[in-house]
Amino acid sequence: MDTILSFLRRLARNNNRDWFEKNKDKYLEAKETFEHFVTVLYEDLVKIDGSLTGLDPKKFIFRIYRDVRFSKDKKPYKTNFAAAFSATGKGLGSPGYYFHLEPGDKSFVAGGLFRPAPDNLAKVRQEIDYNAEILRGIINDKKFRRLFQGFWDGDKLKTIPRGYAADHPEVAMLKLRSFIMTHAFTDKSVTNRKFKNSLVNAFQTVRPLNLFLTEALS
Repeated sequence: MDTILSFLRRLARNNNRDWFEKNKDKYLEAKETFEHFVTVLYEDLVKIDGSLTGLDPKKFIFRIYRDVRFSKDKKPYKTNFAAAFSATGKGLGSPGYYFHLEPGDKSFVAGGLFRPAPDNLAKVRQEIDYNAEILRGIINDKKFRRLFQGFWDGDKLKTIPRGYAADHPEVAMLKLRSFIMTHAFTDKSVTNRKFKNSLVNAFQTVRPLNLFLTEALS
């Protein structure tokens, strides 16, 4: 991981095409290291979640090139390496797992469902309405709470969704448009020789949440 973090630190200071081309060999070395790590991680993840069986782990990895067409920030490259694992690959639409590697103590893992389509969002809200006690049992479990504390609410609704009472006991969760839990890692943790084990433990811990969400979509 030191090789990757070192390259990304330098890229963050020199985010332009000329520098990138001159250091393409360093990028390819870091990319190969990340691909190998993701492949090994995938082998452990399949043992946790059988829905991932038979997929190509390299296809879970996001490209480093940014889409700047509609962005004011024209920097051409991402300053992180990332991979998303789900039964539908790295695409959105089904519950899965996400691994984000970025220097400056910005690395993290996530589990859950990111911005589902409107019909699936309605299904998850209905499942919360009907079976909130099951979901509460999952996210309030002691082991779960040691790693994950609360849903990411970066794109929640300002008001209660249509069809639900304003005084609904689960109003906070019903306002969510994504159902994601995250756990952060420091650079020191990332370079620890047991880092992969920490990732596997985090994915295993968040698995019950993904099972709840999968049931909601079925």
